[in-house]
Amino acid sequence: GQQSAGCSSSGSTNDQLSHLPEHIREKVHNHPCYSEEAHHYFARMHVAPACNIQCHYCNRKYDANESRPGVVSEVLSPEQAVNKVKAVAATIPQMTVLGPGDPLANPRTLETFRMLSEQAPDIKLCVSTNGLALPECVEELAKHNIDHVTITINCVDPEIGAKIYPEQQILIEQQQKGLEMLVARGILVKVNSIPGVNDEHLKEVSKIVKAKAAFLHNVMPLIAEPEGTFYGVMGQRSPEPEELQ
Repeated sequence: GQQSAGCSSSGSTNDQLSHLPEHIREKVHNHPCYSEEAHHYFARMHVAPACNIQCHYCNRKYDANESRPGVVSEVLSPEQAVNKVKAVAATIPQMTVLGPGDPLANPRTLETFRMLSEQAPDIKLCVSTNGLALPECVEELAKHNIDHVTITINCVDPEIGAKIYPEQQILIEQQQKGLEMLVARGILVKVNSIPGVNDEHLKEVSKIVKAKAAFLHNVMPLIAEPEGTFYGVMGQRSPEPEELQ
């Protein structure tokens, strides 16, 4: 489960990118998920119905009027997604990103990337993932015009992870391995974190992922509604605005 199905970032990233090489800053500036100017011109299409973990803050369901973690209004097949992307791109040329849910939990949805890289090679592709299956998929992603990946990393400590995920140790190992593999292939990596039981630990998360060359660490607000989520039922509060600064 994840906070959102794309790789959207909140707030300005200019200050956080000042340490990066010019060619990396240019790449980020032109990407709708990270650019304040460009983000008005992109759309998300959900193609991944399944997930390979159950985050305690996520409730996977379909609802046209919801924006909570894990909730989407429609899931498309790879063929539907490709046709829809091509149709929208013909009308709105600036629409250049397709952001699915967690495609790495759905091997068939990798076909979406294969088809788009062949039929619409000018469209920018990005992936947002929990990272559990990432190391096994890096080579496939690198083949198909995907040069931006967001990983949701909420901890690097198994004790804290146990409060967030049912199976935390293998997830932590896979996330870190996947991050290193992506960076080694020149793929930009952003890390999202959901605050809550890991508040004090996020400083350590940030230190580690930045040392491994993630270009941005984004702490996202948590919507801890009770409908079907472990966090909601247990009364985990949402962070205050000042805590997200």
